[in-house]
Amino acid sequence: MSSQASAALTKEEGLISSQTSMTADLVLEGLHCKDCAASIEKTVAKMVGVEDVMASFTSGKVKITYNPSRVGHPQLVACVENIGYRVAATGHKELGQRPIWRDKAFRFTVVSGLLLGSGLLVRLLTPDSILFSLGRDIPSSALLFLAAAVLGASLFAREGFRAARNLQFNMNFLMTIAVMGALVIGEYIEAASLAFLFSLAELLEGYAVERARNSLRELIKLAPEQATVRRGEKEVLVDVSEISVGELLVVRPGEKIPLDGCVVDGISSVDQSPITGESAPITKEKGAVVYAGSLNNEGYLEIKTTHRSDETILARIIHLVEDAEAQKAPSERFVEKFAKIYTPTIVVMAVLVATLPPLLMQEAFNPWFIKALTLLVIACPCALVISTPVSVVSALTSASRNGVLIKGGLYLEEMASVKTIAFDKTGTLTKGKLEVMEVIALNGAPESEVLQIAAAMERHSEHPIAKAIMERVDAIDLPHAKNFQAIPGKGVTAEIHGQRHAVGKQLLLEELDLDLPEAELERLHREGKTTVLISNTTEVIGIIAVSDQVRSDAKTVISRLRAAGKRVVMLTGDNDSTARSIAKELGVSDYRSNLLPENKVEEIRKLRKLHGNIAMVGDGINDAPALAAANIGIAMGAAGTDTALETADIALMADDISKLPYLVELSRRSAHVIRQNTAVAILLKLLLAVGVFPGIVTLVVAVLIGDMGASLAVTSNAMRLANFNSNS
Repeated sequence: MSSQASAALTKEEGLISSQTSMTADLVLEGLHCKDCAASIEKTVAKMVGVEDVMASFTSGKVKITYNPSRVGHPQLVACVENIGYRVAATGHKELGQRPIWRDKAFRFTVVSGLLLGSGLLVRLLTPDSILFSLGRDIPSSALLFLAAAVLGASLFAREGFRAARNLQFNMNFLMTIAVMGALVIGEYIEAASLAFLFSLAELLEGYAVERARNSLRELIKLAPEQATVRRGEKEVLVDVSEISVGELLVVRPGEKIPLDGCVVDGISSVDQSPITGESAPITKEKGAVVYAGSLNNEGYLEIKTTHRSDETILARIIHLVEDAEAQKAPSERFVEKFAKIYTPTIVVMAVLVATLPPLLMQEAFNPWFIKALTLLVIACPCALVISTPVSVVSALTSASRNGVLIKGGLYLEEMASVKTIAFDKTGTLTKGKLEVMEVIALNGAPESEVLQIAAAMERHSEHPIAKAIMERVDAIDLPHAKNFQAIPGKGVTAEIHGQRHAVGKQLLLEELDLDLPEAELERLHREGKTTVLISNTTEVIGIIAVSDQVRSDAKTVISRLRAAGKRVVMLTGDNDSTARSIAKELGVSDYRSNLLPENKVEEIRKLRKLHGNIAMVGDGINDAPALAAANIGIAMGAAGTDTALETADIALMADDISKLPYLVELSRRSAHVIRQNTAVAILLKLLLAVGVFPGIVTLVVAVLIGDMGASLAVTSNAMRLANFNSNS
């Protein structure tokens, strides 16, 4: 392990030594397959003091939760390195880019290939009869094949035997047995070919997984490792991990914002598309929130930090994407169950093939033993078990780059099966900000008086309607309201200029036994406007009509969702007339009105019974119960809301409804790619197994097609998802 990694490990141990349980995040070299990850988990889990361990081959990391009083950090590192992996760093640090020729696996594979090629050349050009011989049955050319086999097998044999000790007969063990078996019966060319080709396949598979990992690495590299901090009168360059909350960052034009914070000075346009997926830069000035990983375009900004480097929105996105492997998709669980049945079945078949024909039918031993070894190679389910995780990681990182955070393959795949999408109206299909659209004065009262009385009585209210009214008047000139009385759910009454006035819903004025302007109210409700009535003790003196404007892109989004085969339902607390008007404007035929938050939960449950899987789209705070009741909860504008990130299964980082069609299409494509990969991997293995018996499939063919070819095929297919974006 490098000195830098050792220092990082020591530092991490010191930072968390005060906790009862500690967590070690180890970045490994060479962790490229599901079996390797499973082997690490089983080996480390046996250590005294280890409480939990999760190895992720898609991120190349191992997360270990342990009791420091029973096991030390260095012991954990030693255990992992004894398995055969180099611990290169901790946390979210990435492996340094080393030249490929410095990689032991690369060097050994190349030399193994050269030895194999030399042996074949000697065998081709020189008859065995004139070669020096080690014995009557072993020509000296076999020395080259033997060396090639030993060198190639050294890359996986140690891990294979260690897996066997843990009663885990993974692909490394099966390949080791196959190479040893071929050597025992004198099939040196087959042994050397198998060792070299499998080592080459592992290299290529590692390269393919690295390509998938690169998309996650791009997220990690978004935020700079250092930042300029103003401390006293000086500006100093500091590692972001050493910056505390409340410090002052200096960000100049063209620099990336290193931490989440609030602008305290300066003005600039900021490209925050890597976090929220918004295509256009956003103007940031004093008081504006900014996110780590965003790019400051042309202005100078001073930013007060609000989160440490491991608590930023970007860090949380990275954590969630890395941990998404734990949220297994149904197809991945199916593949793992299939592999648990398939691999032992083929191994048993290989044993029977090697023993029954020679024993029962007096057949020659060597040909059937070679067929058995070929079956062992085919039994390795490598391509099958990586097909889904690589697809999921590619899709999740594509989504995160487009401002959509999906918390695992489970939700990605379930989204593809959703038939109905329910929307909360306010703040989702509409802008979420009420505006006064009309002021209607009645019974001789001036319009200014209607507004002033309403504002005087609503000036201390936090209700959205009250805020909309206050924006239309000058608060300085408002009359004083006395003997104020709030009537929950209906409105307020108070004395102004010695006369009692009421401001509120139609129901309140009906209870006061006042005549209502039915025609005006009917017209306003038909137009989708919410009404506030103002009265004195004898009559209604005015109506204020407010409305929440529909988002400009909402109708297009709903049209695209319906074109994709999704049923759209709108849920709102508005009265039926208002709900009907907005639904008609949006092109929504199914809506539910007059709903309190608990009513929305009940409606979601009813919709699930009627239409199956359902997704709910809301703001993640007021709509949290309804989001939880749906199969998939989708929160909008989650970048600025910690609650939304925690409660939702899928989060739209920006307050941008247009990402929904992209999400639906990404989930559909992901499900299609996963099905393709699973079908190809299973069918290919079965066809190869059948082809062994007539002699069509040899050891070399099994490795070239069944292992290396299949792994590269499913990985390359999965990588198509990483390039899919919201503009595709």
